[in-house]
Amino acid sequence: MVLIYSHISSSRLLYICHFIFREQLGIDFELTIDSEAFKNHEGAKINYSDSKIDANEFYIQNHPLLFENEIKEQAIDCFTSSGSKTFFKTANSDFPFDIFAASFYLLSRYEEYLPHEKDEYGRFAHKNSLAYKEDFLNQPLINIWLNEFADKLKAKSPAGSLRTTFNFQPSTFSFQPTYDIDIAYSYKHKGLLRNAGGFIKSPSAERIKVLGGGKDPFDCYNWLNNLHKQYQLEPIYFFLVAEKNGEFDKNILPRKEAMWQLVKKHAALYEIGIHPSWQSNAKPSLLKNEMEWLAEMSGLKHINISRQHYIKLSLPQTYRTLIEAGIENEFSMGYGSINGFRASVASPFFWYDLEKEIQTSLRIHPFCFMDANAYYEQKQNAEQSFEELMNYYKVCKAVNGTLITIWHNNFLGTAKEFAGWREMYERFIPQVQQ
Repeated sequence: MVLIYSHISSSRLLYICHFIFREQLGIDFELTIDSEAFKNHEGAKINYSDSKIDANEFYIQNHPLLFENEIKEQAIDCFTSSGSKTFFKTANSDFPFDIFAASFYLLSRYEEYLPHEKDEYGRFAHKNSLAYKEDFLNQPLINIWLNEFADKLKAKSPAGSLRTTFNFQPSTFSFQPTYDIDIAYSYKHKGLLRNAGGFIKSPSAERIKVLGGGKDPFDCYNWLNNLHKQYQLEPIYFFLVAEKNGEFDKNILPRKEAMWQLVKKHAALYEIGIHPSWQSNAKPSLLKNEMEWLAEMSGLKHINISRQHYIKLSLPQTYRTLIEAGIENEFSMGYGSINGFRASVASPFFWYDLEKEIQTSLRIHPFCFMDANAYYEQKQNAEQSFEELMNYYKVCKAVNGTLITIWHNNFLGTAKEFAGWREMYERFIPQVQQ
């Protein structure tokens, strides 16, 4: 156990200490505002205040962020330390910056509560982010910081006490493949009117062939199942089950037998989650209806995993709606416009509601790569995306993080416009097993 002194306590400080020490470093901590008790403590101790107390302490000069109870613009000047971008610089400290406040700023998505520009879909535009502006979007910066922090904690040890006291139990690298089933089939099971309209708009011999009994180009499900079995993967499938189609909701309707069978088959093999429709953003009551549909289709009692369609995420409203609906694990923390680490971390964490100043029960699982971002937004071909994927694999593995990727079934089928992507994914999977 490490004792942490602060002149006052706060829910923000408790939150980030819980994440850093218990979740990431695997050690317990205790906060105290009693300077005398801190001075007399013989074990490992960290002084997080504006002045030093004891010669044997690990001292971090605190930034005021964690003791504020308002949301306001923060003066952030980035600099480089040990090869990584940092901010909230400290003076006369055992660490070059306030890692507690800086980590909290990124993890809480503080900047997304401030006035900002929206993108074309009404989302927080990635170009507003500090990570994009300062060119660290492709790094799990918090994990990198914590590795250095742990090393310096061990080194600050007069008689080896810290080295023996800090029995770090860091996490191990893991790979979590996930799939969004936005449009289960390109032609099949869409009905006569939709197919007729589609044919008139874009005449296709392939459509006629598929409707005559051929294999649908978006149907990659058996191929994926074989891939998962071969490499012992445990994927998560997110199903869009909007009750009616719309501009952005184009899946097979949930009342269709083919959709029931597809969901039921995957629920028997893997974890599944809800992919809330675009329509549910404007009408939250639809979310519970869709969750009930998916639960009935899958045979599960309750759906507690989700990822927003189009990564339509607005803080704090979206997460509050999901919590109210019973969601416990959320996979939307990333951008729908560029790949990278939106929260600058490659580890799951509990969402902190910055307006209410509380740690919630909602567990956030950040992703860093989505095929649609690579193809549509970054204009990459399959080989370029393979290189990007390998980079994310390497940086996540280096910090013992979790690599979460998003793929869509249309990219992994046989559609001509995505030629080469299926083969690229098949080449990538063995790499993460090494």
